[in-house]
Amino acid sequence: MILDFILEIVLVLFAIKAAGHISVWLGQPSVLGKIIVGIILGPAVLGWVQDSDVLAVFSQIGVLLLMFLAGLETDLKDLNSNLKAAVLVAVGGVIAPIIMTYGVAQFFDFTTAESVFLGLLLAATSVSISVQTLRELGWLNSKEGSALLGAAVLDDIIVVILIAVALSFFGMDAGSHSGGIALLIGKKAIFFVVLFLVSRWIVPHFIRLFSKFQVTQVVLSAGLIIAFAFAYFAESLGVAGIIGTFFAGLAIGQTKYKKEIEHKADAMANGIFVPFFFVSIGLAVSFEGIGEQIWFLVLFTVIAIASKLLGCALGAKISGFNWRSSAGIGAGMISRGEVALILASMGLHNGLLHPEYYTSAIIVVVITTVVTPPLLKWIFGKREAKQELIQEQISESAG
Repeated sequence: MILDFILEIVLVLFAIKAAGHISVWLGQPSVLGKIIVGIILGPAVLGWVQDSDVLAVFSQIGVLLLMFLAGLETDLKDLNSNLKAAVLVAVGGVIAPIIMTYGVAQFFDFTTAESVFLGLLLAATSVSISVQTLRELGWLNSKEGSALLGAAVLDDIIVVILIAVALSFFGMDAGSHSGGIALLIGKKAIFFVVLFLVSRWIVPHFIRLFSKFQVTQVVLSAGLIIAFAFAYFAESLGVAGIIGTFFAGLAIGQTKYKKEIEHKADAMANGIFVPFFFVSIGLAVSFEGIGEQIWFLVLFTVIAIASKLLGCALGAKISGFNWRSSAGIGAGMISRGEVALILASMGLHNGLLHPEYYTSAIIVVVITTVVTPPLLKWIFGKREAKQELIQEQISESAG
């Protein structure tokens, strides 16, 4: 087994990096090529890479580290200054998909429970792909990037709570929803209170004390301990682990160790773990029997893209962004990624997502993930931060 996985490591790393290079050569973000090659390597096309427990672990670590890096690179002042935008974008990005999906789902004879759940499934947002794309385009550490990340955090919280409510009312465990919902909300409150206290009073002191250890890479290890501890705490209280690592990055980003940890964690994440995340997206795709559900695929793909783009863009516009920035923020919220894949699995096991439509739902999720990078590239373009800074300095000197 270990030999097979070592061979998969060689194949995945080579294919992902080569595909990323080709994508950049064609003028697109590298993540687009990485996602496509992940589908090609998976069972839907070549079948060279199969799902396994080890691959799943590598993929999950990649997602956690990707959001950890996003937290490290996020300017907390910009995030706070864009809180209004984050709230409006998140709310618009949840309401629009639910309303648009519910109406169309009725035409496919979905039950009320199935229609509501499908709407919630498409209300989910995973910005892992958007984060990687914005980093490459130079827009992550900007007002737009901060609003997008803040909205994604709030979106995750809202959808997770609504999914829990739906499972309580419509799922197999319906009947004990009152106490369940109260407990769920209580856990979310505990999570954020503890997170704030630990980030403010413990994280800086922990890294400073840990950095005095006479061993190699001690500062990086301290950062990873905090990141994975936050992820574990988040998961244990019903919050996505990526939210935990994102806030760990935010906390560490306020310390003097930010640059060192960011540089070393980036090399480790993108050198080995993140490529497996891109491959894992393709593993969920299967084209068998898809021809019979072509209208489902077409309609719900359009809804999945349009609802997020319009709902989030409208929220961004109301909060004060111009139309270009609003459209870019809306495009960045389109990707459903691993969050929707997890929710789809939950719905399948709780009788809220019909098995007949499971694969089609997965493909819709994958399509939203694939279209996000080129949309962001088209709307935002490449942002040369250093060049802009030089121009600003020249303007100030001239003035």
